[in-house]
Amino acid sequence: MKYIGRLFRIFLYSFMLWGSVTYSQDPAQYGTPFKGVPDPRDAVIYQVNMRCFSSTRNFQGVINRLDKIKALGVNVIYLMPVQPIGTLKAFDSPYCIKDFTSVGSEFGSLADLRSLVDSAHSLGMTVIMDWVQNQTSWDHPWITAHKNWYKQDAGGNILQFSTYTDVAALDFSNAAMCAEMINDMRYWVFTANIDGFRCDGGDNPPITFWQQAITSLRGITSHKLLFLSEGTRGGNFTAGFDFNFAFDFYSNLKKIYNNSLVTFIDDSNISEYSSAGVSNRMARYLTNHDVYGSDGSPFNIFGGKSGTLAAFVVTTYMKSVPFIYNGIEVGNTVAMPFPFNSSVINWTEDVSVTPEMTNIIVFYNSSDAIRRGTLTSYDNADVCAFKKVSESDSVFVLVNLRNVSKIFTLPSGIKNTTMKDAFTGVTVSMGTSISLNAYEYKVFAENKLTAVPIKQDVSSLPRDFALSQNFPNPFNPSTKIRFGLPLREVTKLIIYDILGREVSVLVNKELEAGYHEVEFNAINLASGVYFYKLNAGNFSDIKKFVLMK
Repeated sequence: MKYIGRLFRIFLYSFMLWGSVTYSQDPAQYGTPFKGVPDPRDAVIYQVNMRCFSSTRNFQGVINRLDKIKALGVNVIYLMPVQPIGTLKAFDSPYCIKDFTSVGSEFGSLADLRSLVDSAHSLGMTVIMDWVQNQTSWDHPWITAHKNWYKQDAGGNILQFSTYTDVAALDFSNAAMCAEMINDMRYWVFTANIDGFRCDGGDNPPITFWQQAITSLRGITSHKLLFLSEGTRGGNFTAGFDFNFAFDFYSNLKKIYNNSLVTFIDDSNISEYSSAGVSNRMARYLTNHDVYGSDGSPFNIFGGKSGTLAAFVVTTYMKSVPFIYNGIEVGNTVAMPFPFNSSVINWTEDVSVTPEMTNIIVFYNSSDAIRRGTLTSYDNADVCAFKKVSESDSVFVLVNLRNVSKIFTLPSGIKNTTMKDAFTGVTVSMGTSISLNAYEYKVFAENKLTAVPIKQDVSSLPRDFALSQNFPNPFNPSTKIRFGLPLREVTKLIIYDILGREVSVLVNKELEAGYHEVEFNAINLASGVYFYKLNAGNFSDIKKFVLMK
């Protein structure tokens, strides 16, 4: 009988791996599958903790702020668990799930969740949800209906998961439990139109489970899905995850801010990517719900505003996708301890952080070298320095991670060259060394597009959408493009060559109503005729301009 049971499990696992025929009927698809899910290499992830996000602590509180999240440059929203939590042996943890396929009433209804997802999609943002596959609450229906789905001791008593007394440990050697878990994950793709999962404690289940689960979920061909593992195991990438969690990087970054060598970052770059594929990325963070709950705000850990933004440049630009925990974009330092429902983010604490963080992300989104380029590190004991090069552009980044001034000696290939400041567009003669103030960062670009902050005039609002002719025209090598928006709109300004091929994306974000001006630098382009096209809401216009060298 044991042999027959083992054969059955192998048979069931095989079908789970190669098809969906063993699953129960999937629910009807709600809404239209989102077509704007980014390539994993281009993700900007924003974690939402509903319990402290707003005074209402629900989905509507998040919906009310989606436009501001989008304005940061975010394209992936990660929602912490949305399901109801248990009460037996419990202490109000959002990871103590009572029902995998219901919405917790503390957050709203299924209709409210759908509204959040729909609203995010309308703004061009992907939505992934937390998935808690390792455990259930002690009052989950499976406890009585499927006791054999749980790990048990010699006496047949269900075991707790790890050190957490409020949850019961699921048994991944049980094929029926694995099949139902995958079925429940599929449920949310269809029922709420979500775009993937952040999987809690991703290193705990066997790799074979993730291979089965991700193969099944990616088999829903109407959806492009993203998968983030809260884990470090290299096998997660081979199992199908797009992202691992950068625990090692965060640990080293804290050590650096306590006077360890900056070169510790290079160790993280090697260890965290040893098993990564071309499109795999680490999600590097300054904080998340666990870290913020235990360690406090990053503004208290990394040296206030200037130190935190310096650390943010390193986490965003060096070798990762940025991961932003709600509130750090406004300098929030309000204590938000577990279980996260005793306080609310102070959204007005330091709004000066927002534009600087936005500019950092805007450049990330505009630079192919930052997102996909080859990394060369020049770190020394105090300064994080690196170059990233792609076919289209190259970027040189310097970040002083000390609270005192430092002088950095430039490496060959950089010294005595001319580059442009990525944030101002000003040409800089590099010389042989650069002086950096405490926690100062500098980003230099050699590319087709220099991403300067958009200049905006809201003193008088335009009555209609308008795209002006660039000035000067013809130009060499830079020119300015001005346009007017009567309403706040998601706006794209894209450069094309004479053959209609995309050359550069100058703007791809939601902008306020007003007159806007963007500088385009074509230092690396050949002379010729080019076009620039503006899309804003339902408005579209295109104009020709000439690069003459």
